[in-house]
Amino acid sequence: MTTSNTDLLILGGGTGGYVAAIKAAQAGLEVVLVEKDKLGGTCLHRGCIPTKALLRSAELFNEFKAANEFGLELAGEVKVDFAKIQARKNKITSQLHKGVESLMKKNKIRVIKGQGIVMGPSIFSPVSGAVIVTDEAGQEEVIIPKKLIIATGSRPKSLPNIPFDEEYILSSDGLLEMETLPKSMAIIGGGVIGCEFASFLNSLGVEVTIFEFAERLLITESKAVSKLFTQEISKKGITVRTQAQVESAKVVDQQVAVQVKGDDTTLHFDRLLVAVGRQANVDSIGLQNTSIKFDQKGIQVNEHYQTAEDHIYAIGDCIPSMQLAHVAMKEGELAIDHILTGKNDSLDYNQIPRCTYASPEIASVGYHKDNVPASISLKVGNFPFAGNGKALIHGDAIGFAEVLRDAESDDLIGVSMIGPQVTNLLSEVSTAMYLNASPLEVGQAVHAHPTLSEVIQEASLDAYQKAVHK
Repeated sequence: MTTSNTDLLILGGGTGGYVAAIKAAQAGLEVVLVEKDKLGGTCLHRGCIPTKALLRSAELFNEFKAANEFGLELAGEVKVDFAKIQARKNKITSQLHKGVESLMKKNKIRVIKGQGIVMGPSIFSPVSGAVIVTDEAGQEEVIIPKKLIIATGSRPKSLPNIPFDEEYILSSDGLLEMETLPKSMAIIGGGVIGCEFASFLNSLGVEVTIFEFAERLLITESKAVSKLFTQEISKKGITVRTQAQVESAKVVDQQVAVQVKGDDTTLHFDRLLVAVGRQANVDSIGLQNTSIKFDQKGIQVNEHYQTAEDHIYAIGDCIPSMQLAHVAMKEGELAIDHILTGKNDSLDYNQIPRCTYASPEIASVGYHKDNVPASISLKVGNFPFAGNGKALIHGDAIGFAEVLRDAESDDLIGVSMIGPQVTNLLSEVSTAMYLNASPLEVGQAVHAHPTLSEVIQEASLDAYQKAVHK
């Protein structure tokens, strides 16, 4: 067993971990990054990137099917080649993975592919934080960092009575590795993950049923957004069952037999996706050897991302914050700022942009109309995509933008959008919130015409009853 010292060790090479590593290396720190799988983590290999690659194929397929509406006649039938869809997805993730590897080399970051276990006080260090690393070859090394960042991410959460077998009962990881499309798919969970996969599968001809325990889909979005989204996916043939508790799911004769509480009928599907959230990876990394406080929700940290051991930090999905890649990246940057200077800006999680890349797309930031504190004097501006020229040209005018204004402070406090390409429109309003702009300032800024962004302009002006085209 060998030993070594370093300025910073980062346990986990996902988006939060590798961004933190780059920021630290750019500042002159010697950095070691330990990752047991592939650099890029869940986002690059089992989340953001591969799912959006699949959704892009589905989007293009839908556009081909609508070609006649644009005066275009296709010579033959457009068919789905699922193997090629998967191959394209894999090519994209591979290219980006190589890019991350290159960034590690460029910034002279030592990357070890292996398992890291955090040690308590020992002969190697009088305080917790040394890490024993076992590489692919089984060689062990004890690395003693001045600072440690835990960025071990998360994994799909299972249900106690419905374990994954990744053949018939799938996690999101298993679904991404499917080799053929099933005829039918049940999805437990009507959150972002469940709705995105439902949209993808439905577009390619799979019969999809969503079972959601809550009273509506996408419970973190506004009721108006959730209602319109449910209406639109129902029109496309997706069956939505809310307030539905799946009591059991068993594989019978190469199908999944699903039993819903209060329903005597047993439903049968070719596959079942369990999409009920993600669980922090806090087990098997040695936290019990330290004074760090943690539970199933994650590692407890302060506003600087320090744990109970103040030289050990934690970021990303392994802490109980928003499990989003861009959140993990920012948390990593802020943790490095604190390591370097002893201070950092605080992250306002209410200003974090949120996206659902289904069809129709959903994008929001800040409050929505249903969760604004009662103490705020609320004014609401709204504008439909049906009144937007570019949306009509694009052939997709379903949806709206909703802008929330604090009448007393004149602050922009939230935006909710559902409709075409709204995930690409969101940065304008999230930046406006970050810069403390008012909706009037957003609305008075000149927006190019014709663009989808004019919906934001009109909705912002409507918060003062000054919309031009309404």
